[in-house]
Amino acid sequence: MLVKTKAIVLRTVDYSESSIIATIFTLEKGKVAVIAKGARKPKSKFAAFLVPGQLVETVFFYKQSRSVQTLSDIAYTHKLNSLRVDMEKMALTMSAMELTGQILHENEVNEQLYRFLETFLNWADKQKEIPALLFPYLQLRLAEYIGVGIQPSENSTGGDSGFINIRSGTVSEEPEDEHSERLTSGQFAFVKKTLHSTNASVLRIVMDSREIKKLIAILDRYFTFHIEGIKPRKSDKIFEQLLMK
Repeated sequence: MLVKTKAIVLRTVDYSESSIIATIFTLEKGKVAVIAKGARKPKSKFAAFLVPGQLVETVFFYKQSRSVQTLSDIAYTHKLNSLRVDMEKMALTMSAMELTGQILHENEVNEQLYRFLETFLNWADKQKEIPALLFPYLQLRLAEYIGVGIQPSENSTGGDSGFINIRSGTVSEEPEDEHSERLTSGQFAFVKKTLHSTNASVLRIVMDSREIKKLIAILDRYFTFHIEGIKPRKSDKIFEQLLMK
């Protein structure tokens, strides 16, 4: 069956001497692996498009019994130039796409998540600077869109500091058990505000790089607890060097 669908490039790996295997998140078929034959050759029509974070329209031959589909054609829906050349944006995009690839199951269609990422990538491409808090913001939103979103505790008293309760997926002023992670006042304010608002003002909450790095680690632990197959992101080394300086 020939499938034509919008897609977001999540990851690419070289295959043989001339081809590339790309993991893409498609609007109609969910996460799919495709082989772009000859993509590593100088005049290939595929290579320029297969960059993590790019928004494309793809045509591929789809057979459910196959683990890798064959890419037939590809074109931009929106060419996000700054995500290809700005080092900080590239670092954020690589980590974001790697996390997205880990939390999605093969062929799992999620139109809401797709639309969110499409909007997010277009927005990031237009920004002059990328705030470091954008990644934990993205983590919280991804959790929401795959059905394991963190929620405010019913027993919240409106305090200034508190905990993320990994097991129950709540934030509260008091810990629930040994899986609860203490948050600084800045981390707590950021998480609570992000849960209640999509306004960019949440990205202006003041936190130092150590607090941001710790919050990212806590949210990664949350994903690991609730989703099988989560591994340390290879792209985080670049991300930390550029955005956590």
